[in-house]
Amino acid sequence: MDTPEPPREPPAMSRNKAIAYAVGLPIALLLLIFLPAGTLAWWPGWIFIAVLVLAFGASALLLAYVNPIIFRARSRFQEGTKAWDRALLAAIFPAIAAILPAAALDAGRFHWLPLPLSLIVLGYAAMLWGIAVTAWAQAVNPFFEPGVRIQSERHHRVIDGGPYRFVRHPGYVAAIALFFGMALALGSVIALLPAALASALLVLRTAWEDRLLRAELPGYEDFAGRVRWRLLPGVW
Repeated sequence: MDTPEPPREPPAMSRNKAIAYAVGLPIALLLLIFLPAGTLAWWPGWIFIAVLVLAFGASALLLAYVNPIIFRARSRFQEGTKAWDRALLAAIFPAIAAILPAAALDAGRFHWLPLPLSLIVLGYAAMLWGIAVTAWAQAVNPFFEPGVRIQSERHHRVIDGGPYRFVRHPGYVAAIALFFGMALALGSVIALLPAALASALLVLRTAWEDRLLRAELPGYEDFAGRVRWRLLPGVW
């Protein structure tokens, strides 16, 4: 009897790349917020960054303890990522990035459509909920990669625990909450437009990914029969 080949996990991120991420991402965040705002004295921007960094930092510490392989899985797009997914992400990523400067221009510089404090608080709640659910999904799912593909070399299998008991794509639900939460937390109505665009493209990605998994991932069709909803229980 042939011995099954052990799973081949993705390589770790190089030290130089890790340093580039650690330095580049905070700088990009500062530029996307404070250049459009036109001032470093916009205190809502600093509050937003502090909350975002603390929440993602706590998430990273948790994942390092319960599922450290997720950092390798999410460090790069792996071979076999579908071409249609790369094309979709080429539109999704700019839409996500546009949320921050749109909000900074609106709420930080021109004050076009001010939001009440209640909606800003709701935005922070949605943002933190999105980060928490993303961490939950990543904690139970070692196959939570940035690109859509069947991870045959990793012995890809269906994950049906944690938030996957409720919807088939909890990471996308969390991402949509995060997009809209970011816009509201920064006090911007205008930023809801790129958030809505990113969310619409993510819904399309959900449908295409679900179709791929049904066709190519063993056991997924049965899982879809048990967990009927892709994103929103009772709706879709």
